[in-house]
Amino acid sequence: MLTLDTSNARDVIEALHEGAKACMSASCRQGSIDVIEAPGQLIATGDTHDHPRNFRAVLDAAGMGDAFTLDESHLTLHEIIHPDKLDGPNLDRSVRGLAKVASLKAEHPELVHVLLANHELAQATGQLIVKHGVRCVDAFNNGIASLYPDDVEEVEEAVRAFIFALPIGLRAHCPQGDILCTHSLPSPELMGRFDTSILRRELTMDDYQSRTGSAHILTWGRGYDADQLEDLTESWGVNLFILGHEHVPNGSKVVEPNAIVLNTDHDRGVYLPIDLEHEPTAHQCASRVVRIDPLAL
Repeated sequence: MLTLDTSNARDVIEALHEGAKACMSASCRQGSIDVIEAPGQLIATGDTHDHPRNFRAVLDAAGMGDAFTLDESHLTLHEIIHPDKLDGPNLDRSVRGLAKVASLKAEHPELVHVLLANHELAQATGQLIVKHGVRCVDAFNNGIASLYPDDVEEVEEAVRAFIFALPIGLRAHCPQGDILCTHSLPSPELMGRFDTSILRRELTMDDYQSRTGSAHILTWGRGYDADQLEDLTESWGVNLFILGHEHVPNGSKVVEPNAIVLNTDHDRGVYLPIDLEHEPTAHQCASRVVRIDPLAL
C-alpha cells in the first residue's frame, strides 16, 4: 500500500486484482470465510466508509500504519466505500480507498480480513442504494470516470473482481469459544430463506441475489434479536458476534445476549482490540472499545 499510486489507473487495477487473488489464496480462507486461531490479537472494526483518519488509526492499532509497534495484529475491515462526505455533487472517489484496502490485503494476506458488506455488494451488482439522498452506485461510478476516464471499464471490472472475492466473515477459534465477525446477520423474517451452511461452503453467484441469496441476506440484515442470536450460536457454535452495518451514534452497542455492534466511520468511531487467548464477553467488549481521537491527524 505504501507504493500504491491511486492517481494511476494501472496501479489501482493491479492492486484490486492482487487483493482479489490474496483473498482467495490466503491459507486462512476456508470456504466463504477466513479462519484464524489463538494466540494473537484481533483489531475488530465496524463500517469505515472511506473515513481517512479512522482508517489510519486502525492501521496503526494493528501495526500496519506509520506508528511503531512490536507486533502486527489481525485486522477486520468492511464497508469501505460510499462515504458521507463526497468530493462533489454525486461524486464519490472512494475507489481509491478500496484500492488501498486491496493492496493492504495483498501485503498481509493472513492478517487483513476484508469482509463483504452490503455497500460493496450493491456496487458489484449494480443494486440501487440511496444514502442521504445520493444514489451511491452512480456516485461511485462517476468517481471512477472522473479519476480514470480512459480506463473506466477495466477499473470497474477490477472492483467487481475484488468484491466477489471477499469472504463473508472471519471466525476466530479461541480457548473460551469462537468469535464470528460479519458485517451483519440476517433479518429474522428472512431466516427461512437463509442457508446457515453458508459458513461451511464456497459462495456461488446465487448467494449474491437480492433478498434470496444468503450472502445478500447476511450483509443486509437488521433487527436481529436474542432468540435469533441464540439460534445462530447453537447452529454455528459461536460465542461472540462482532458486527457493523447498524448506525450507532456512540460508536458501539451490545445486542443481548452475545453480540456487539461497532462503528468506525464517524467522529465517535471505535475499534475493538481482542486478545484471542482471553475472549471477552459482549459486555466486556463494550468496556474495552477504543474511541478514535477525532482530533488526531
